[in-house]
Amino acid sequence: MRLSQMLFVTLREDPAEAEIPSHKLLLRAGYIRRITSGVYAYLPLLWRVLNKISAIVRDEMNATGAQECLLPQLQPAELWRESGRWDTYTKAEGIMFSLVDRRQQEMGLGPTHEEVITTIARDMIRSYRQLPVHLYQIQTKFRDEIRPRFGLMRGREFIMKDGYSFHTDEASLKQTYQEMYTAYSNILRRCGLEFRAVDADSGAIGGSGSTEFMVLADAGEDEVLYTEDGRYAANVEKAVSLPSAAVPSTFTSFEKLDTPNTPTIESLAKFLKCSPTQIVKNVLYQTVFDSGQAVLVLISIRGDQDVNEVKLINELTKLASNYGGSTVLTLTVPDEEAQGKWAAKPLPLGYMAPDLGDDYIQPGGEAIEAKFLRLVDQTAVDLKNFVTGSNEAGYHVVGANWGEPFTLPKLVVNVRKATAGDRAVHDPSQTLQTARGIEIGHIFQLGTKYSNAMGATYTSESGEELPLVMGCYGVGVSRLAQAAVEQSYDKNGIIWPVAIAPYHAIVVIPNITDALQVKTATQLYTDLNAAGVETLLDDRDERAGVKFKDSELIGIPYRVVTGRALADGLVEVVERATGTSQEIAVGDVVGLLKERIAAAVA
Repeated sequence: MRLSQMLFVTLREDPAEAEIPSHKLLLRAGYIRRITSGVYAYLPLLWRVLNKISAIVRDEMNATGAQECLLPQLQPAELWRESGRWDTYTKAEGIMFSLVDRRQQEMGLGPTHEEVITTIARDMIRSYRQLPVHLYQIQTKFRDEIRPRFGLMRGREFIMKDGYSFHTDEASLKQTYQEMYTAYSNILRRCGLEFRAVDADSGAIGGSGSTEFMVLADAGEDEVLYTEDGRYAANVEKAVSLPSAAVPSTFTSFEKLDTPNTPTIESLAKFLKCSPTQIVKNVLYQTVFDSGQAVLVLISIRGDQDVNEVKLINELTKLASNYGGSTVLTLTVPDEEAQGKWAAKPLPLGYMAPDLGDDYIQPGGEAIEAKFLRLVDQTAVDLKNFVTGSNEAGYHVVGANWGEPFTLPKLVVNVRKATAGDRAVHDPSQTLQTARGIEIGHIFQLGTKYSNAMGATYTSESGEELPLVMGCYGVGVSRLAQAAVEQSYDKNGIIWPVAIAPYHAIVVIPNITDALQVKTATQLYTDLNAAGVETLLDDRDERAGVKFKDSELIGIPYRVVTGRALADGLVEVVERATGTSQEIAVGDVVGLLKERIAAAVA
């Protein structure tokens, strides 16, 4: 492609809308254009990148025996109601675009396709002889993000590969799951990205186990905790660890003390000259289940620990049936406005005890449970002579114990947030390290969650009708493209990995009035493309400096310049990633670049 004929406009200044480097560079380099919040046009250069990523994905998926298909983006609400996820996606998480058509039927634009694929399996799979089967697609998805940001990282419309497998049993599922683990690792490796596979929370997708594939980058939204021995890595939402040992309490008898102006753990520990590990803090949440029932949750946890809200939601989901529901719609820390709707009297915030009375809840409130749901984190269970609130502002108690005077809550949970520096569960001599990551892929062992809900069964060899066992596997194709930029750029622009760069090389004509430069560049452009080296020709009527800056901004791996040395039969070849430059004979250019490209994508 000749740049003079391409829709190609670059920007010298960072767009005001862009927050992180990759977003700025994709806009400046003419790869994308914003249409509205969270919605972007993929311009010709980026479309080539996306097609290359898609080709790598297809290659790895097809190698496993998976079959490509294309599923409808417009999905009827009744399928999502069958699975029990309609309210979760339209109300709780609120990420599904929903609409009512002219027949007054509720519809949604697909953020994912478990319901559709399960319906197909229910209709078409009859016998164990048809299993296992694995289908995948590459298509546009839609999610109504509350705060679209970072360009393609968190958009409302994006390209994704999603796949679904069906099995007779867990053993078969685990085999495909491992194949996908290998395939996803291959995809990211072939795309030239540094990544880490980590244990993850399954979220609204559900299932017994899942793994995220994180591209490592400073601007990553996710925190990854890992050990140096390479034996453990997890998203912070899922991570587990051993907390530091609690310091033995110095308080030997139960006593209520005046502790003015100590509403925080830090201020209390300083005032009492004690370790935060000797304190039990009591954290209040308000949750609403899909039944509409609101419940106030009081969690007792060791003072130096924080609540992992994802883990808490998972624990509350297990209890949803006790409140007439099946899932959690919302989890919030009740502010003054929320408290005003149910509090019978002002709460002693910062001074609450594990036995905060149920009489703080206004009788007959709006669909709110009349009693606190009391949980205790494992970190607080074994504490002796601990410090905690007294239910009176300005006062705490010391020397407290479970059993006297406080009753240990019946529900013991593990909802603490693992942090860098904690000891590893698999080897306490290892400490957790931290890194930032961008989630690019996620694979799930769904089990029978959807097949049970939607009646998708098969007939076993013994003639028994059994639910299909499912797996789910996703890769964000457009997200991966931006993640590659976020991982590899410099002050001059993008540095694309060779395998997914829009073009391998760009031939630059510094002076288009020089007939020899034009002739040589045009011939090199033709010969390189004929040899399989995808090449641009910058034949624009622009200053040489502008052309050089643009070639660096758009990140083409190799630049060939037909400059002054052409009089000696030489051209300059510059490698974008390293900035190294060499002058070589015109006749050697094709062979050199062909060899380097082949080595880079091997």
